[in-house]
Amino acid sequence: MSRPWQALAEEAAALWRRAGCVIALTGAGVSVPSGIPDFRSPGGLWARYDPAEVATIQALRQRPKRVWEFIREAVLVFGQARPNAAHRALAALEASGRLEAVITQNIDNLHQEAGSRRVIEFHGSGKRFYCMDCRKQFDPAGAASIAAEALPWRCDACSGVIRPDFVFFGEQIPTAALSESLELAGRADLAVIVGTSGEVAPANSIPYQVKAAGGKVVEINLGASSYAGLPDVVLRAPAEEVLPVLEELLLG
Repeated sequence: MSRPWQALAEEAAALWRRAGCVIALTGAGVSVPSGIPDFRSPGGLWARYDPAEVATIQALRQRPKRVWEFIREAVLVFGQARPNAAHRALAALEASGRLEAVITQNIDNLHQEAGSRRVIEFHGSGKRFYCMDCRKQFDPAGAASIAAEALPWRCDACSGVIRPDFVFFGEQIPTAALSESLELAGRADLAVIVGTSGEVAPANSIPYQVKAAGGKVVEINLGASSYAGLPDVVLRAPAEEVLPVLEELLLG
């Protein structure tokens, strides 16, 4: 099969081989082939929900039923998704020692399901739930099974509202995730951008930090991003096609 980007993939693989520490920064685009639409794309959740109404911590406190309508739909979408070839290639590259870690803005747990072991969840996870009042943890399966008329999901111990362990607008990035990401960016020789437009701070700063420290940057994105001029190699092609080719080039 003809691959117009094959030569660029070989350039990217050459940079990868020379790097001692490689990190991947992934965004929504890596999970679209798994059936999770980008929230911002046509048909995504933001086409049906106003983020100001359902994705802020203030909304969760003031309008929990409305927010839980959004959470329940997101959970149902995540529950049907399975890792794709891009997730599996990154897991294989980590297992071989060619990839130090995945820093992901996604909350779908698909990297872990594919076998990646060091996954830094920059925005938390939609697979963990806890009570906002007493902090009791809950099985994520309960979020999908709750009836629409029973929303919001409430704690059986204190009747507090249960929430997912992802970062709502207005909340801080988890300290541990931020610290670990900055530490990795400080010593990485190569940052591989996969499926993110680079519009969300502070995650979008990670490739810049790698480049500022003398490292290289590879971008794998279907469309244009905010990283124009930064990457050393840009592949405008689907991640689920490019990453398995890079895996083959690097691992044989």
